Amino acid sequence: MRLPGLARAPRPAGATRTARPVLGWVLAVCGLALLGTSGYMVLEGWSFLDSLYMAVTTMTTVGFREVHELHWPGRIWTMLMALSAIGVIFGTVGVVAENVMADVASGRRKAKRMERNIDKLSGHFVVCGYGRVGSMVARELVGDGHSVVVIDIGEESLQRAEANGYLVVHGDGATEEVLRAAGVERAKGLVAAIDSDAQNVYVTLSARSLNPGLFIVGRAGAENVIAKLIQAGADRAVSPYTMAGRRIVNLALRPGVIEFIDAALTRGGLAFGMEEVAAEPDGPLAGETIGALRQRGILTLAVLHAPGDYEPNPPDERLVVAGEHLIVSGASDVLDALVRPNPVGSNSWQPWADQA
Repeated sequence: MRLPGLARAPRPAGATRTARPVLGWVLAVCGLALLGTSGYMVLEGWSFLDSLYMAVTTMTTVGFREVHELHWPGRIWTMLMALSAIGVIFGTVGVVAENVMADVASGRRKAKRMERNIDKLSGHFVVCGYGRVGSMVARELVGDGHSVVVIDIGEESLQRAEANGYLVVHGDGATEEVLRAAGVERAKGLVAAIDSDAQNVYVTLSARSLNPGLFIVGRAGAENVIAKLIQAGADRAVSPYTMAGRRIVNLALRPGVIEFIDAALTRGGLAFGMEEVAAEPDGPLAGETIGALRQRGILTLAVLHAPGDYEPNPPDERLVVAGEHLIVSGASDVLDALVRPNPVGSNSWQPWADQA
């Protein structure tokens, strides 16, 4: 996954920290060579090339004979040059090695810390692919109060995801090892948002084999891929291009309705909302009538029997049966009391994961 445009990826911080000592070492060696050359020119009266040759052979301790016979000032200068060269060269090499080891250790600590944080999660969402679609999905999930782990094979995408505050796993989301590293076996849902239809199918197959109860949404670049994603195990499959076209038409024909629905589905936007809730056997919905729920401020818009199979506007006398899913609307605090009793770490509520 890559960002559009031709912007160059930022240089990693570790590379910058390592390059600075190396540059300092090069400058120190060059400076010492020039200083030594100047000393021979002044003390012995040699030419620049002869003085430079003597300075370099002294610094590198190769042991060649002197270019000319040295007088006692030149001999003292040669000893000082040799000692200084040993200190500069070997001392700076040690500093560079220390910085390299520190960078390696820091990267390992960071990876271990990321792994520990992911291991603590349960009931989170895994987003495969951090492109334009995946980044939007991750942002909306976090805005709705869920934890997110991002999987991507591109370093640039992972750097952006990490900079945005997400836990990340580097690798191919179609492999079981990478999915396990993202905690998919403990996750509530997975969104396959890679810009490759084949990869999204492979991710769906692998994730479904690891977690049969996982709710999976797959991105389809082409309309005919939706059926393949469903067959691979996705609970829902969407084509961003098809949905965008449908949304544009609806905004052109019925803008007020679309804006109202968007406001109801966006938490914090208004004082009311819409949710899909399950009637748990020991929950507050099972055994109640639609009219009784209305009196409690819960407006039942439809009963969801199966994906795409709705019973709209059920009558007040209809009894809610345990296991049914309701599409409800109401005040945000009332809906939160229905949806939020199951904490983020719980897997007890999943929207039709077993009936797709």
